[in-house]
Amino acid sequence: MSLSTTLSLPLEAASLPRSFRLLSLKRSPTREPESDIRRISSQSLLAGERELVIQHQGNEYHLRLTRNDKLILTK
Repeated sequence: MSLSTTLSLPLEAASLPRSFRLLSLKRSPTREPESDIRRISSQSLLAGERELVIQHQGNEYHLRLTRNDKLILTK
């Protein structure tokens, strides 16, 4: 599960030394609820291959599966 967060300082905390400031975490209001996000497995995208080219606005992006089973997206 991936959450988008915004870090902010309460106004009164701005005068405190940095090591004593408390950050509050707030969920970003612009993020869609998770149930509305379309999901697809990497296995379905790659279909047994180790690389996939995605075309977006005239550019090509390469989605690669590494030897350590991590995904890397490069332009």
